[in-house]
Amino acid sequence: MESGPALPDSLVLEIFLHLPHDAVLKAGLTCRQWQAVSRDEILWRDLFYSFYRIPRSVPRHPSAVSWYREFKRLFDCIPCVEVQTLREHTDQVLHLAFSHRGHRFSSCSKDCTVKLWDTERPDGNISLVHSSSMRPLNWGYTQFSQFNPDDSLLLVSGVYLGPHHSSSGEIAVISMENYTLLSRVRNKPYDVFGCWLNESHLISGNLHWIGNMTSCSVLWLNKAFQDIESENVNVVKRLFKIQNISASTIRTVMVAHCRRHDNPDLLLDYEAQSQARREKGEQQKQHRPLLFDLRLSDSEEEEEDKEKHQREMESHSFSSGRLSQPTISGLQHIIHCRNNVGSRELQIETQVAQMMGRAYTKAPDSNLIKPLESEEGEDKTYLLFTTGSLTCSPHQIGIKLIKPEQMTTSGPVLGEERSSEEFFDSLDHVIDIHGHIIGMGLSPDHRYLYVNSRAWPAGCVISDPMSPPPIAEEIDMHVIDLKTLREERRSLRAHRAFTPNDECFFIFLDVSRDFVASGAEDKHGYIWDRHYNICLARLAHDDVVNSVAFSPADQELLLSASDDSTIKVWRSPRMVRLAQASTRQLRPRSLLTSWLMRSKNSTLAGSVNGKP
Repeated sequence: MESGPALPDSLVLEIFLHLPHDAVLKAGLTCRQWQAVSRDEILWRDLFYSFYRIPRSVPRHPSAVSWYREFKRLFDCIPCVEVQTLREHTDQVLHLAFSHRGHRFSSCSKDCTVKLWDTERPDGNISLVHSSSMRPLNWGYTQFSQFNPDDSLLLVSGVYLGPHHSSSGEIAVISMENYTLLSRVRNKPYDVFGCWLNESHLISGNLHWIGNMTSCSVLWLNKAFQDIESENVNVVKRLFKIQNISASTIRTVMVAHCRRHDNPDLLLDYEAQSQARREKGEQQKQHRPLLFDLRLSDSEEEEEDKEKHQREMESHSFSSGRLSQPTISGLQHIIHCRNNVGSRELQIETQVAQMMGRAYTKAPDSNLIKPLESEEGEDKTYLLFTTGSLTCSPHQIGIKLIKPEQMTTSGPVLGEERSSEEFFDSLDHVIDIHGHIIGMGLSPDHRYLYVNSRAWPAGCVISDPMSPPPIAEEIDMHVIDLKTLREERRSLRAHRAFTPNDECFFIFLDVSRDFVASGAEDKHGYIWDRHYNICLARLAHDDVVNSVAFSPADQELLLSASDDSTIKVWRSPRMVRLAQASTRQLRPRSLLTSWLMRSKNSTLAGSVNGKP
């Protein structure tokens, strides 16, 4: 029987434009003509914008080679498939950190251990290789860890056992060669966390109260271990001494190495995106984020609605599980002063502190922190941290330039080079977030700083530092360009938090080449595409998700840590298929080998028994 005339390609294309992407792919298997049309660039451009609901004025990623492959990247390369659950921790897991090679990662927990895991097993599973308890150091729990640049040392930050609102912490340095403890550094407040400056030096903090609402934060450079000749060489040196007002303190320090000539891993057309939002009126609809959860079922959506209703009915019980963990460092000191000192005295103290700060603070050098240009300037190293000037909650990003001569402990100690009139260091740059900052993370190239915050109401006025404005349940993720020192956008939103100001805790985020991920209090982790600014996946846990981490060696591998005491391992659908295909290919060979061995053994047995 002869087949009828083929449909024109234009008609097939018009039909395909009305089909979902999976139906187009299936139709392409019918014949060669349909196969060719199913790969048409115009078709996949339309499918791309309609499926992901991206404004058409937003351009395709500059590195994308085709619309079909770009669609597939967002659909197939997101680490959203749970492949393993690690249950070795016995309490809330607070933080995850990969080594720079990606062959190891560390985890910190309320069970007061830091654990090291291997990611390079032949079977693809992750296994525990070492666990260290920090209770012998009188720690209450471990909260943060970071590998040094050459992965030979691990910085572990913890909180001391003590009063409920104690702000004391400590940093321990552990050798990755034999897991021995090399050094310990006092760290106050504990939520400074600490960070590496280079392979052998780390930064810690100390806090001195000089009034009821006024304090001084001192940031120290410490050598990670003592050499034989250390008795003749400084192992610690003060970096900066910064005045704090309004009951604020410096927290969450991190180092960014901004290169002069680099290829940024993120190429964004912000003007096009802003124009697209104006055209579609998205400025008024930011409370309804785009979310493409490739693993969310209808039953899960119903369960989420039930959980939301339960949270509204039992809001107090939701946050009670974390009350044992200190949230705002130094809070006990501030509350005590607030109860014993009148408001008028506190206002006078603030005014005097501001006057003293202006008189005895070293003036910033405007040439030190000017934005980097692509053709001129030099590599710069910035110290980033959260701070504040209006209230006790962290609401600003402070930036200090670290000069080359400051990157070693040799030289003057305790500010010997400082004149008596310049008691404090000034901040080189400040970015106000207008909300409570609850997380920060750097892009792999250190070009962009991503900041989790819970916004204050628009137009709010702060008259009392100890009464910050109410904070939103929605978490905003800000993006700051560290070359231009300005905020590029504030539109990544999907995750939520429910604790009030005085119980707010840190939620760690992480950034890969193409994606950014964050935990949340709504029992999920979230993944966004950095270029298109859309949420692509939601990762379920049974409790608050505190931390997420991409493998620096493979962004299709993601870890998430939760209050449910587990670490979940997520891989992309593409990697799961490849692993399954590899298993299927190996199985026939193993069966053939075993069959041949059985046949050989039978032949040998027959010969022994005298049989032919």
